[in-house]
Amino acid sequence: MPTQRALSATLSPALLLALALPLPALVGCGSCEDDGSTESAEGTAEPAEPAEPALEPLLALPESVEFDEAKMVLGRALYFDTRLSGDNTISCATCHELGHGGAEPRAVSTGIGGAQGPINSPTVLNARYNLAQFWDGRAVDLQAQASGPVANPGEMGSTWEQVLEELKAVPGYAEQFGALYDDGITEANVTDAIAEYEGTLITPSPFDAYLRGDESAISETQRRGHETFKEVGCTACHTGINIGGSMYQKMGLVRDWFGSLDREITEAAAGRFNHTGEESDRHFFKVPTLRNVANSAPYFHDGSEEDLAGAVRTMGTYQLGVELSDAQVGDIVAFLESLTGELPAHAALPEGGIPEGPEGEAAEGAEAAATAE
Repeated sequence: MPTQRALSATLSPALLLALALPLPALVGCGSCEDDGSTESAEGTAEPAEPAEPALEPLLALPESVEFDEAKMVLGRALYFDTRLSGDNTISCATCHELGHGGAEPRAVSTGIGGAQGPINSPTVLNARYNLAQFWDGRAVDLQAQASGPVANPGEMGSTWEQVLEELKAVPGYAEQFGALYDDGITEANVTDAIAEYEGTLITPSPFDAYLRGDESAISETQRRGHETFKEVGCTACHTGINIGGSMYQKMGLVRDWFGSLDREITEAAAGRFNHTGEESDRHFFKVPTLRNVANSAPYFHDGSEEDLAGAVRTMGTYQLGVELSDAQVGDIVAFLESLTGELPAHAALPEGGIPEGPEGEAAEGAEAAATAE
């Protein structure tokens, strides 16, 4: 069976849009004077069956998820702890700021020593619902994703040997890991705990309440934007529970986005090709979730778009092949704002939430980083 990426690569743009449009837009009405009745074989009018409601391609988040509280507490401490970086200055929260939609307010990530990364960090919020992690999908899940940045010289710039040695010197961590894992502090257990915490970061929004039947949860403009979002074809890619994150798609599906740029095309722009080596994957990226997108600028894999309305226009032009009107853009932006949700109460790091080391310096640095975040 072809994969979602393969399907999106082989189907024509017109067919992709057709699949995204509601059924009434694709089926002729038969007669403009249709009175809603049907005629039997004998010629007598009979009431027509009520039309089936259009299938809603977007799904509501659950209001909560189950998790292991002890693992979550440990993973939360590790998420904010700068001991995971080579110079004790960078934590997971540095590039995935919970107060900035789980993403970062910079075009590209800044690692230790001011190193500039090649790509914009995607949001960690609701990431449990993605088909894979990173823009190119090279990590199969949150645990695999948590492992990579630690040893990346341009990101956290450490080694797992160094990190484990530092964590083992912290009595509080030794106690927590000992209670949860038979083999104590290992790379697998560190990343397992971080993934447990990150998996709890779901953000039910007003739009989710609307999907569950609360008509008053979003405004009339947002409701209109929701319909426009579907009508113009955005749900060909941004669909499901995460309103994205469920497929890979080419940046510039209908029109050549990369060819329109007046700047150098970086290696990161090759997208999924860098992971698979398949030429058919060049410029393909994981479709990002649109949840909390109003709070997570800048946009796109290269962080090149600061304005949400600008991002919507670009998607219309290069992914859908349409020039959206100002009214359409405004309504879609209003809809996207309804996707801003609330973090669970346990997401924030409490005072003293990171165990102190023998001298306390690393813990103080981590606390300061969490406060700044």
